Amino acid sequence: MSIQSTIKRKTAPDIRARKGGDPIVMLTSYHAHTASLVDRYCDVILVGDSLGNVMHGFETTVPVTLEMMILQGHAVMRGSQHALVVVDMPFGSYEASKEQAFHSAARILKETHCGAVKLEGGVRMAETIAFLTERGIPVMGHIGLTPQSINTLGTFKAQGREEGSWEPIEADARAVADAGAFSVVVEAVAEPLGRKITETIAIPTIGIGASAACDGQVLVLEDMLGLSARTPKFVKRYGELGPGIEAAIKGYAEEVRSRAFPGPEHVYGMKAKA
Repeated sequence: MSIQSTIKRKTAPDIRARKGGDPIVMLTSYHAHTASLVDRYCDVILVGDSLGNVMHGFETTVPVTLEMMILQGHAVMRGSQHALVVVDMPFGSYEASKEQAFHSAARILKETHCGAVKLEGGVRMAETIAFLTERGIPVMGHIGLTPQSINTLGTFKAQGREEGSWEPIEADARAVADAGAFSVVVEAVAEPLGRKITETIAIPTIGIGASAACDGQVLVLEDMLGLSARTPKFVKRYGELGPGIEAAIKGYAEEVRSRAFPGPEHVYGMKAKA
């Protein structure tokens, strides 16, 4: 049996081939147990640097390290079997040079066994994207609102609200596609701009607060499950797990304090000695 015949996971070329076809389903995950659930329904699992917000309580993604991404990427790979796993390259791990980006990306692929990396930036990162893809590293781009640039942007606001501001974002989309990225996340842009970008470039667009015309969508898992205290306005909550988890914790705490928690006879089927 050849090695190729045993591969079950979706690959970057598989996702690239979905341009204009069935919508691409994508969610974030940072743990083995959530990855096993997401894997059943999603084409792509993103190990996003948003783990800095939802797991560690950071205000932004800037403090996230390469080691943090590798650790959680490895966990997601262990918990999944079929989806393409893409790991974010964190701030400071790729911007200095294309050589720095290659060393960081190679570490991610070698240590997690994931199928691709994602980095933020359009025109300014095109040379780096080309450098990585030419050396065997599949790259997913990210344009529009780029959270790692929050200290420059000043606020998490939608991009391209006025048609006169579209050209730089369109140029970013073209640059990422021309550089060899297999897909691109388009975040928080006006619906007409998201639609135009999707119709213009040859690679799949993955929208997050962009347009229903995108080739797919990604959301932060904790946001769509109702576990995050603050969520962007564009996020639809498909569940409200927060109150249910809090109720369960409260019930447990009350039982422990009242000494009503299960004893060994309940857990192990043992009878208490007289």
